[in-house]
Amino acid sequence: MRAMPRARVRPRRRPRASAVTAALLTTATALGAVGAVPAAADSVGLPVVRSVLAEDDTCASVSGEKAKAEPWTLGSLGMARARPLSQGAGTTVAVVDTGVAEGAPALSGRVTALGAAGEDCVGHGTFAAGLIAATPGDDGGPAGLAPQARILAVRGTGERGEPTAAQVADGIRRAADEGAQVIYVAVALDSGKSQLTDAVAHANGKDALVVAPVAPDALPRNTEPAPWYWPAAAPGVLAVTDYGPDGARPTDAPLVSGADLAAPGDAVVSIGPKGSGHFIGSGASFAAAHVAGAAALVRARYPELKAAQVSRRLTEAAYPAVPPRLDPYAALTAVPTNAEGTAPRPERAVVPPPPATQPRTRALVIAGVGGGLVLLVAAGAVVIPRGRARNWRPAGS
Repeated sequence: MRAMPRARVRPRRRPRASAVTAALLTTATALGAVGAVPAAADSVGLPVVRSVLAEDDTCASVSGEKAKAEPWTLGSLGMARARPLSQGAGTTVAVVDTGVAEGAPALSGRVTALGAAGEDCVGHGTFAAGLIAATPGDDGGPAGLAPQARILAVRGTGERGEPTAAQVADGIRRAADEGAQVIYVAVALDSGKSQLTDAVAHANGKDALVVAPVAPDALPRNTEPAPWYWPAAAPGVLAVTDYGPDGARPTDAPLVSGADLAAPGDAVVSIGPKGSGHFIGSGASFAAAHVAGAAALVRARYPELKAAQVSRRLTEAAYPAVPPRLDPYAALTAVPTNAEGTAPRPERAVVPPPPATQPRTRALVIAGVGGGLVLLVAAGAVVIPRGRARNWRPAGS
């Protein structure tokens, strides 16, 4: 985590399904943290999830398309190895976003909403919650990193997705007060430093780990980037950037510096607020959702760790790159380090002193005498019967 990173951003065009579905999916293959992802073996055209609705936009509709293979993100993160170790049971991840649909089948029975946050007209919050904790249906589909975690839906925007610093700050505080161990924030704002820094400090005081994108998913054309974005720039936040199926960032993606971690965020697949169909999306906000899911895995496996320790484990166990790349399996299995970043020195082994010489000598003598008697008796048992059988007589008889 940084004290105050500076992020340089350039605009990214809104993703189009026709432009990204060619790299959407792969067959289930464990590829490692930075392994190149092969061309999609089975792709479909999925509708694009939105973050803010325009004035003439209607609420997110039901997707009639489904992903027919495991998304590339799960193989890239090595989730086949991580899942047997933790699935996030017993943890609560707050989603401070456009809301999370309580009726989403992949999250059924695991969503608790504050106020009106159980409805999601935009679809972004439900999509992010799916990346964190979705359970695949009977016919398969994308799974979240922590499918046994609970979701706390907290509205951090207006009904149509427009965020303000006051709304996001209030959402962070409310999530922390409700006991969320991980707080995912979907937005990156160029204002509200004081409000959002105070809200993050409040969450840290409640032992909640705040995860946020280091910059917006996209900027309007001809918009100058801000020097930094909030709440990601606040102390105590795990700031995240994204990469795509080939391990690189798209050429038109925002140029970002100051991220703590990178995670899959481009051409990712998840659920919608209605029905069992799937959507596709791109941006650092979705990379942050993956990191929030990984944080839930660590908190479930190591409930004794504090939020700051979970953050350190995720960053120190990450694959070395600039910025480091999320590796959930390594975070679940890494040997913990001390405050200086080195492995703790093992305690010196205590070797018991040898027993006293005199008792040991006496024991050896007794054992030797006893052993000799046993040998004599055994020899007699063999020799005497054989001598009698041959009519041996003692000398002089």
